[in-house]
Amino acid sequence: MGEQPIFTTRAHVFQIDPTTKKNWVPASKQAVTVSYFYDSARNSYRIISVDGTKVIINSTITPNMNFTKTSQKFGQWADSRANTVFGLGFASEQQLSKFAEKFLEVKEAAKLAREKSQDKMETSSDQSQESGRDTPSGNQPSSINGTDDEKISHSGPETAALKAESSAESRKTQATRSLEENNQLRSKIAELELQCKELSVERERNAQLTVRIQELEADLQDKQQELENLRKQAEIIPQLMAECESLSGKLQAAELSSSGLRERVELLQGEAQHRQQQQNSLKTELKLLMEQLDGKIDELHEVRQGISKLGIDN
Repeated sequence: MGEQPIFTTRAHVFQIDPTTKKNWVPASKQAVTVSYFYDSARNSYRIISVDGTKVIINSTITPNMNFTKTSQKFGQWADSRANTVFGLGFASEQQLSKFAEKFLEVKEAAKLAREKSQDKMETSSDQSQESGRDTPSGNQPSSINGTDDEKISHSGPETAALKAESSAESRKTQATRSLEENNQLRSKIAELELQCKELSVERERNAQLTVRIQELEADLQDKQQELENLRKQAEIIPQLMAECESLSGKLQAAELSSSGLRERVELLQGEAQHRQQQQNSLKTELKLLMEQLDGKIDELHEVRQGISKLGIDN
């Protein structure tokens, strides 16, 4: 059957900048098809994406891989074999969640496939070792080109020795292969640990950028609110200007009225001073008249006294 697609979606594809290991470089000009493929012959899973005739993702899923959501619509994973980090930008959070769930499912399947493969290798190795130990130096029947009933061949000591030597060579080859695989795994683990550290630093930077973006968005909202308030105030400026002109006219009228009142007050003050002066003059004249009247009264009193004396004398 070969490889068959088991899940397909669309997303914008990115790869980490190989120089800076920080910035994302677009691998596709637009959203492209991204699919999970299953190879039944090799019992393996791959993520494949093609932009036109160019393969932009060819990533074999291993149990050590992790898919990380870095935002509501963006996720990434590191591929040590491809020596890069892939990033996918989706149109919705739901598409990202489905892709992440499928990644986890495929990862677990790849883990089970590896465990089964290791169990088969161990079982085969154990059977080979037991076969080498159990083969005696004497004759032992074996089936060649048919069933045991059809044809039986008895092997001698030389054949047993050859089998034991072959088994030892097989174990040595398998041990060498296992050692090489272990070294490769250690190297991959070291690479993954380094990538995890870089991803942790990148996540921290992304978190700081997210906080900064939130702060800028809050500032932008405040500025927009201030702008809206200024627009509302600008709408009432003509009315305020009309009121200001009306108040200016009233103020000028009040100033003119105040000036007229001031002149009238000054005129009244002048009249009051003039009348005060007249009153003072009248008081002075009245005082003189009173003094003259007192003198006349005294003279009249003296005349009366004189008349009285004349009457007495007469």
